[in-house]
Amino acid sequence: MPGFEFFGDEERKEVNDVLETGIMMRYGFDGPRKGVWKAVELEKAITETFGCKHAQLVSSGTAALTTALAALGIGAGDEVIMPSFTFVASFEAVLSVGAVPILVDIDETLTVNPEAVRQAITPKTKCIMPVHMCGSMADMDALQQICAEHNLLLLEDACQSIGATYKGKALGTIGDAGTFSFDFVKTITCAEGGAVLTNNNDIYIKCDGYSDHGHDHLGVDRGADLHPFIGYNFRISELHAAVGLAQIRKLSKFLAIQRKNHAQLKAILSQIPEITFRSVPDAHGDSCTFLSWFLPTADIMRDVVAELKAKSIYAGNFYWFDNNWHYIRKWHHLKNNATLGALNDSQMATLAKLDSTDFSASDAVISRCISTAISLTWTEEQIQDKGNKIAAVIKQVLQQKLQEA
Repeated sequence: MPGFEFFGDEERKEVNDVLETGIMMRYGFDGPRKGVWKAVELEKAITETFGCKHAQLVSSGTAALTTALAALGIGAGDEVIMPSFTFVASFEAVLSVGAVPILVDIDETLTVNPEAVRQAITPKTKCIMPVHMCGSMADMDALQQICAEHNLLLLEDACQSIGATYKGKALGTIGDAGTFSFDFVKTITCAEGGAVLTNNNDIYIKCDGYSDHGHDHLGVDRGADLHPFIGYNFRISELHAAVGLAQIRKLSKFLAIQRKNHAQLKAILSQIPEITFRSVPDAHGDSCTFLSWFLPTADIMRDVVAELKAKSIYAGNFYWFDNNWHYIRKWHHLKNNATLGALNDSQMATLAKLDSTDFSASDAVISRCISTAISLTWTEEQIQDKGNKIAAVIKQVLQQKLQEA
């Protein structure tokens, strides 16, 4: 799954280009950098690879979401509808611009249920933010239709699905804006980094300034730049961009390996009738970073998880229902308004309701699901061994359940 598995001479070469100039900041120092502009090169590569007009590099996926939200004009009191299953960065970014995260149920796509989105819309709703979790995608046709009907913005959190597509379009390029994360365990890595993608020139200009203290970047003298609006420091460094530049050139290789390994593992687990797999709105577009599979009940899945751990074969599998970072069930800090500084009244009022909100529909999905990370380095023999061991545990637990019944 992660690009760091194939870190090598290509990345070292790009980093050394920067080290030889000594200019590690992405802006300014035109002379000493001797024509080395890794961030500029990577932004161009992103637009060419994913088919969008503009890309703005930033320091993380979280910074990308925050920058995109600000550029879309989302702020205090605005409601952003998002899924109950995501990474904590998604709601952190919404809170950071003063907006209100409205969490809704997911379905077996492991992304937002469009009907739950419809039911959550209020006069304060400004944006729908699907999160394309675990390499696959939300139902973008349905979400685009909802946005059109209610005049809402569509912001794609595609941080976990770099390289995935929906009906021929790269995830992250379909909505008004989209975001990528290039952290250490993403499909391609900069070690730390992120990007905002958009086809809207006005949104891009705002992202460009917002991520660099409001600089307009229109002159040749950085110190004389104007500041049309307040911004923050979300810049990426040249060193991080250099790593990403080498990585993006390998993306097609990464995706081909992932899809091959994913198919082999899925074929093994498909032999167990009780296993079902996540719903993928466009199967051809799945980036296959994870194989997400379900068992009939939460009780069965919990016993399988326990047995996988007991046999030391759980590594690389993620039971999200008990995960602290990715599912609302254990986001106690969010439910309890556990912030270092005060939130605004709208935020506090909404978060106070989370602990009593019914997420049973999401529970019914996540409690039966495991996502198995797909490694780029597996051999066919290793996949066969891994699949057989997981299958044996599942069969063992199912037999035990049958006997107990």
